[in-house]
Amino acid sequence: MLKNPRSHSGNEADDSAMTPRIAFLVFPETSASVVYGMVDLIASAGRDWGLIVDGVPGPQLLRTLLVAREAGTVVVCNDVPVVAGMSLADCPPVEVVCVSEVNLPPGTPLAERFAPEIAWLRERYAAGATIATACSGAMLLAEAGLLAGCEATTHWAWCEVLARDYPGVKVQGHRALVVAGEGGRLVMAGGGSTWLDLALYLIARLAGVEAAMQVAKLNLIDWHSAGQQPYARLARTRQVEDAQIARCQTWIAEHYMEPAPVAAMVKLSGLAERTFKRRFQQATGMTPLDYVHTLRMEEAKQMLETSDAPVEAIAQEVGYEDAAFFGRLFRRAVQLTPGQYRRRFRVMRQVLG
Repeated sequence: MLKNPRSHSGNEADDSAMTPRIAFLVFPETSASVVYGMVDLIASAGRDWGLIVDGVPGPQLLRTLLVAREAGTVVVCNDVPVVAGMSLADCPPVEVVCVSEVNLPPGTPLAERFAPEIAWLRERYAAGATIATACSGAMLLAEAGLLAGCEATTHWAWCEVLARDYPGVKVQGHRALVVAGEGGRLVMAGGGSTWLDLALYLIARLAGVEAAMQVAKLNLIDWHSAGQQPYARLARTRQVEDAQIARCQTWIAEHYMEPAPVAAMVKLSGLAERTFKRRFQQATGMTPLDYVHTLRMEEAKQMLETSDAPVEAIAQEVGYEDAAFFGRLFRRAVQLTPGQYRRRFRVMRQVLG
């Protein structure tokens, strides 16, 4: 596994210098959607969750740079200009190199067309970088001789070519993501939108599973039918400026599972009950009871993702004696039953971990 070399010195310049870097290889035969899509997701890791939930951007955990044969504008598929900030020769050491799709008819000879890029990938891998590919980008790894004896995947239209022209490669066309090579330093995603899985996997390796899960949830990746409701409410729980209400927020964050939590907050605030409820809703946009339910639901989701505990035990843990009542509240808030939520999100967390 890759190690995260970020500094904890508190010096912003030092921290920036130590943030893992991912270089994206750009060439005319690729697509802007994959390049820019992966850049957007990876650059958001750590930063955007804090922005949505707390109203303040978190630290950017990963840095991205675009690299091409020569620095400057590269016109890729569909005549979209992509600006590469540096040339292959000038690219500094990076932890990961990403290669997106090769948008050419399957079977097109690649060795001469991509000779500089193939040589550069070989050099970077020898220097210790992880090479990650989306879609048919894996064909450049095969041309570089990096897949010999390894399992591999690529776009379904190129799988037959990969197996035929590189008989030492163990093609796994049915798999969306394959990790191979010494130290797992060859990472390949299949066709279509599996570059989303690749981006999340790289975030998990470099910045941690929690950062990847946050990016997945913010962008509704792979679970579009769940809608945005499971995550939208969390953004409303950020700390407020009303000092008495903020004090209650701090307390309830640690005591949400206790019985009669609203009454306890009223007592803590020193306000009349009616005044407290009015000011709480004015400050947070939620009634005190809805706020408690939201905190409980968020903790329940975390437990569903990370443990095998029965739903009934989770209900008790977060403050509900009646598991059926908890189930109804959860489904109303998340638009999924607790079991459905666990099946969707626990699998993702296990894969990333």
